[in-house]
Amino acid sequence: MRTNVSRQSLATVRNLGILAHVDAGKTTVTERMLFLTGMTHKRGEVHDGTTVTDFDPQERERGITIFAAAVACEWAGHRLTVIDTPGHVDFSDEVERSLRVLDGAVGVFDAVAGVEPQSESVWRRADRYGVPRIAFVNKMDRVGADFGMAVDSIRERLHAVPLAVQLPIGAEDGFAGVVDLVRMRALLWVAGALTVAPIPAELSETARQHRRELEEAVAERYSAALDEFYVRSALSDETLAAALRALTLTGEIVVVLCGAAYRNIGVEPLLDAVVAYLPSPSDRPPVRGEGFELTADPAESLVALVFKVQATGTGRLTFVRVYAGTLRKGASVLDVGAGRTERIGRILRVQADRHEELEEAVAGQIVAVIGPKSARPGATLCAPETPVLLEPPTVSDPVVSVAVEARTAADAERLATALARMVEEDPSLVVRTDPESGQTLLSGMGELHLEVAVEKIRRDRGIGIAVGRPQVAYRETVMRGVSGLRFRHIKQSGGPGQFADIVIDVEPLVVDAESSGGAVEFEFHSTVTGGRVPEEYVRAVQAGCRDALADGPIGGHPVIGVRVTLTDGATHPVDSSERAFRAAGRLALREALRTSEMALLEPLLELTVTAPEESLGAVLGDLAARRGRVLDSVTRGSTVVVTASAPLAEVFGYATRLRSRTQGRGTFTSRPLGYDRPPGR
Repeated sequence: MRTNVSRQSLATVRNLGILAHVDAGKTTVTERMLFLTGMTHKRGEVHDGTTVTDFDPQERERGITIFAAAVACEWAGHRLTVIDTPGHVDFSDEVERSLRVLDGAVGVFDAVAGVEPQSESVWRRADRYGVPRIAFVNKMDRVGADFGMAVDSIRERLHAVPLAVQLPIGAEDGFAGVVDLVRMRALLWVAGALTVAPIPAELSETARQHRRELEEAVAERYSAALDEFYVRSALSDETLAAALRALTLTGEIVVVLCGAAYRNIGVEPLLDAVVAYLPSPSDRPPVRGEGFELTADPAESLVALVFKVQATGTGRLTFVRVYAGTLRKGASVLDVGAGRTERIGRILRVQADRHEELEEAVAGQIVAVIGPKSARPGATLCAPETPVLLEPPTVSDPVVSVAVEARTAADAERLATALARMVEEDPSLVVRTDPESGQTLLSGMGELHLEVAVEKIRRDRGIGIAVGRPQVAYRETVMRGVSGLRFRHIKQSGGPGQFADIVIDVEPLVVDAESSGGAVEFEFHSTVTGGRVPEEYVRAVQAGCRDALADGPIGGHPVIGVRVTLTDGATHPVDSSERAFRAAGRLALREALRTSEMALLEPLLELTVTAPEESLGAVLGDLAARRGRVLDSVTRGSTVVVTASAPLAEVFGYATRLRSRTQGRGTFTSRPLGYDRPPGR
């Protein structure tokens, strides 16, 4: 059993994620990284089902990443923990939980398609967490690959500042390597082996021009580089590299590289760029919360965040990022949210589905532990004597539900247990009982999300399950509110009474689904003066209003887009309490919603449909029949890419219909686009 490299300098640690749209090739990039770093001795292939990170049977069968998988490897004296994240929109929350604990990321883009819808979604999430990124334009060997277009799409669609540090040598089938603009040399791959050579004569002038443009772009943004550029009219390789790193860490630029991972071209320089430009844990800002600030110091009190829970044949694995202190085998830790003390039985260095035992893990490291029985994703584990609560990753509201039931009475209890454990592992899944039908409803982020969850129960637990038709998760909102609604909560039951008197205004809250990340929107304000309602009672009213949003007056759907203002109130010297004011807030808002003008909202998707040009008419006709609205249409060679919005309820079964209308050649991807009113509602 090994002890951890606990005294290793944090400067040589990199915790990074691989982010991309589905089919951009990020798992292949990850597999090539693992092979080149010596972590594997054979190149894993997605199409062969031999990948390290896509080790779940469903991932290998479907050819996509479903579960975020972490692997540790070493490159150039640096220890890398790489997390391969899902690219499908249904598993966005898995990406969100990973981004919460990463220090940096590599965005992988298809050289033909450029920035695709899920790339945008993941990029925005990384923006919210301030994660520095570099970009890798993959599949440069494909027909139609266009490095310049891909870089432009990063600038236009992600609103980033991409700086290309490489130029491709050759194109499509003739793609053979890259020009390194930082060191001004050619990197060529012959039979998969890297060789360094002078820049080809036909690219020499182009390379000098792009190097000059790179120096100017860096000098504009980095004062130390500007001083040198002013004196010498040029930058040294060392100054350029240092400036690129500094600007990447602040998020001002995105370094862009290119390659063809499947053909083993461009991955070594990508690993070098990870080491050169992405941050170590000590480069990241301190983690701040109410009354605390955490730095990546092994000598501090322990604070760690759980970001993933996985049931395996060897036990329950709890994946954690250690933010401060040292996590030791056999130690007792406090799950702050649950108020429960847990024992750390084993600490494992993560290697996808294989693991290496450690004695300890220090601040800045990502490891898996065995021992905690109740910790869920988002939980904070810390030293019992110094409790600290970290902000958990956000969890999206589910948009699709299916009814599930065991095929036999004997399996009913086993199914309930299996569903409960699955929700522990994946907080974006929700299980509830329909009060009208008594059915058990499983809710998630999309059809594929629910298919994977159901199949996992069937395979892992051996339980026969009957599944109903998908049902859309609607929302309700306020179109016209009410003002000055007064509500008195008075209750006398022989013991201490309850008294709360409040006045509220309710009005619509306009929600920008793109900027809010799709979160449920609710704003609460208080304009009460003179201490008529003490601050602790104001907070209780706010909590009560949140309670009331769980079911609206139209159909019992959650309510979004509401602003509530507490304008007045009164208290009783004996009978007023936080409990009474919370009840008043809940009941007052329910009454206000019943008297407001309400509207039903349905979830919308943005669809990106790729089809042969001759099938365009059939595709547009089918979208119109599904209440789709075309937003954009671009022709690329013999194919057309249509971007449209459509109600989620109309998209069930769309993949099969699209294939039949395009002779099997059409594909589509989707992402959430917020909510809107159905026609006639």
